[in-house]
Amino acid sequence: MSPGEPGRDRPLELDGVVISLNTPFTADDRIDFAAIERAVEWHLAAGAVGFLAPAQAGEVLELSPTERLDLLRCLRDATRGRAWLIGGATAHEESEGREAAAAAMRVGCDYVLSEIPTGRTRAEVVAFCQRLAALGMERLMLQDLDFRGGGAAVDLIAELHERIEPFRWLKVETTPAGPKYSAVLAATGGRLHVSGGWASMQLIEALDRGVRTFMVTELTGRFARALAQYAAGDRAAAWETFTRMLPVLAFTRQHLDVSIHFHKQLMYRRGVFATPRVRKRTIPWDNSWQRCADELIERVLAEEHASGEGR
Repeated sequence: MSPGEPGRDRPLELDGVVISLNTPFTADDRIDFAAIERAVEWHLAAGAVGFLAPAQAGEVLELSPTERLDLLRCLRDATRGRAWLIGGATAHEESEGREAAAAAMRVGCDYVLSEIPTGRTRAEVVAFCQRLAALGMERLMLQDLDFRGGGAAVDLIAELHERIEPFRWLKVETTPAGPKYSAVLAATGGRLHVSGGWASMQLIEALDRGVRTFMVTELTGRFARALAQYAAGDRAAAWETFTRMLPVLAFTRQHLDVSIHFHKQLMYRRGVFATPRVRKRTIPWDNSWQRCADELIERVLAEEHASGEGR
């Protein structure tokens, strides 16, 4: 059983910290399934309520279809119904994405996530989502991904929400994200569940705007603590928890590759990952980044040791 049964009229049970999981690799560049199992336990102990894989943080476009399927099977077996499982269907080609979505359904994922396609007409986007929904998933989450701009038009998202039956969840990753959260919630009367991801540097603003789910890769316990403090009405405490995360967030949000390198090294230093190996190499990782990463990792590990996070 999954942790709850959200439907068309009750979509909010996903609230909390969802981990966009880094894919761990062995020294010979295979997926490290034992490390996935350790990562699941670590994040659950720190307060995660779900996992998203494979996604951008998991180097999804560097994985073969077989690797994607094996990863999801491992994640399903490791979570054992203790957390929501969101199967990522991002792919180079639409046919590959549909197959990835179908595979996520076969594995038993609670949700299927697909990016809203860019560079297409409105009618083409609607048709894309209709073809995806025709696969028969119960819960479709669309990702409004635009690291440098405003992403999909709000009225298009509202139209998709009305026309695509399983589409009740949206992950917003646009620049800026805050006004997009508010506009989408207003346009759909709050019926569309909106989550945040890359814009976690604006955590308190997002909470003020009505976002309750955040898909992050790391700092699980800190995010969970801030959300709990805010939900309890202690906004000042949530601010304090959030500000302690800012050095790491500022460093890792420079570029997706920086985030992947940093967080894999952090998991390696914890002993959760056996290697910090990265396949995705859009930009080179240099010595200055490594020095900053080492300093920040030392700070994170010291704070975790003091608080007992992840144990």
